[in-house]
Amino acid sequence: MEKSTRMLALCLALLFLLHQPSSTQEKPTPKKSDAREWWNARHPGNPLNSPNAGKMPRISVRGNQFVDPQGKVHLFKGLSISDPDKIEYQGHWTKGHFERVKGTGAQLVRIPVHPVAWRERSPAGYLALLDQAVEWCTELGMYVIIDWHTIGNLKTELFQDPMYNTSMRETYEFWRIISRHFSGNNTVAFYELFNEPTLFFNQLGRMSWTEWREINEDLIAMIRSYDRDVVPLVAGLDWAYDLAPLRDDPVRAGNIGYVTHPYPHKRSMPWEGKWEEDFGFAAGAFPLMATEIGFTAGKEGMADNGAYGDAILDYLEAKGISWIAWVYDPEWGPAMIKSWDTYALTENGDFFVKAMRGLRTKVSKAPPPGK
Repeated sequence: MEKSTRMLALCLALLFLLHQPSSTQEKPTPKKSDAREWWNARHPGNPLNSPNAGKMPRISVRGNQFVDPQGKVHLFKGLSISDPDKIEYQGHWTKGHFERVKGTGAQLVRIPVHPVAWRERSPAGYLALLDQAVEWCTELGMYVIIDWHTIGNLKTELFQDPMYNTSMRETYEFWRIISRHFSGNNTVAFYELFNEPTLFFNQLGRMSWTEWREINEDLIAMIRSYDRDVVPLVAGLDWAYDLAPLRDDPVRAGNIGYVTHPYPHKRSMPWEGKWEEDFGFAAGAFPLMATEIGFTAGKEGMADNGAYGDAILDYLEAKGISWIAWVYDPEWGPAMIKSWDTYALTENGDFFVKAMRGLRTKVSKAPPPGK
């Protein structure tokens, strides 16, 4: 019995030794796809270095005006396209689309980037769309605004709808990537730092003008570390309408402009005196741009908006305030075109296209109050 036990133990030991890997046997090499090379990862947005970067004259700020290097004053008239992610998904992201925009008489194209689209497409994927837009606009002789298109309270990180959800970190990251990528590209003349800051009657929490001013100053300082020449645009509160705080507490940064969105529903008629009090006064000291104007959504015809259309353009142009019509899309409102098939203009679109082409008959030549 003892002999049998010894023999069994010896056999088991032999089997164990036979199944051990040889000291000279090579260990399996991990596949390259399995290797974790996080130390080589970099943020997207390397400089574009386009050969056309300097083709358009650089726009800067002189006093209360936007000027080029020769000192020529630019009162911009243009339009907003819809989000590039939407246009590409629907099959219309082509140079031909921008040729249509050029045909309206637009000098400036506003490109709204929604946070949800930026994330879902990925920064690298979205930059590829923006690169195409910038090259096409350069070839066609139109300047570009890149707009971080969100609505809400950046301080509390509460936003009006899910498509606008972002964060302080993502907002800073977006502008870090954009400013690094487009630094030195004269076509990208403006960065609209935040589309429409609003508290939504405190439903999105509180944020004072001073807090909003400081957020923008921090963003501008970061942008300037990459791009010293671009013109940042700072929006007023109340869905980018109210610039009254500029009387006492302007943003502490140079070479910037301010944004207002004076839609017809913001104030009751007569508008002019209220516009003067809320934002127009600031045009005497700072360059202003109404980066969104348009008819009331759902009531896009001249019967409902004709008086507003003439009044707002007379007012803005007399004050030297640049303007951008919203929106060159058949589905978002107030729509400027009826369909993608024909690009036929709505009444809203026809009104603003005539204005961009210099064909609008003004109702009044008199300057507005406060001019």
